[in-house]
Amino acid sequence: MIRRIIEIDQEKCNGCGKCASACHEGAIAMVDGKATLMREDYCDGLGDCLPACPTGAITFVEREAPAYDEAAVLASKAAKEKSSGCAGGGCPGSHVREMSACPSPAMPDHPAFTLASQLRQWPVQIKLAPVNAPFFQNADLLVAADCTAFSYGDFHNRFIRNRVCLVGCPKLDMVDYSQKLTQIIAQNSIKSLTIVRMEVPCCGGLEHAATTALKNSGKFIPWQVVTITIDGKIKGE
Repeated sequence: MIRRIIEIDQEKCNGCGKCASACHEGAIAMVDGKATLMREDYCDGLGDCLPACPTGAITFVEREAPAYDEAAVLASKAAKEKSSGCAGGGCPGSHVREMSACPSPAMPDHPAFTLASQLRQWPVQIKLAPVNAPFFQNADLLVAADCTAFSYGDFHNRFIRNRVCLVGCPKLDMVDYSQKLTQIIAQNSIKSLTIVRMEVPCCGGLEHAATTALKNSGKFIPWQVVTITIDGKIKGE
């Protein structure tokens, strides 16, 4: 079949291995110090590896290639987890966890003061969060562009506090989040949706995915969009 698949320029590859680490499917490995596409049927054509490459050695091409074999990828991941001692739910970095947010401290009296985290669950990446994770039940959902937390200083108290937080960047992930978000909203008792995006045009993809998901879910829940300016302010305030 003709489909989109990655191509690695061996001359541009500097052997850093970042693409192999970024490839969640295990399609890329290092061979003789160079990144190599080992299994074409493991490449989903979404390109998580592209932004990880510092030399621009990876590009997309349209060519004859075997279809993406999700079952084989999952079987390979399971085998690796078992051999590494991470069987039964994946490795610790992807385990579903619920936490109690730390109380917000009083106003600072000295320069060493630090704000407490308001994060209530893990994982936070849209791509990694299970659709039916228990923390989605009766949750106020926050879908945020990952840049917003770095741009707005009081992000935890203003947005994460009392919400379940999911973050992503459609430009870097090169994926449409709408299907995943539709499932999350449709299959859980989400009480409200807050979308926090940057004012840059590429963040429109995140807003579009979230609002499309809400529409496709068939549910009517309160929702709002908040835009953060590149100088770290809330637009309109």
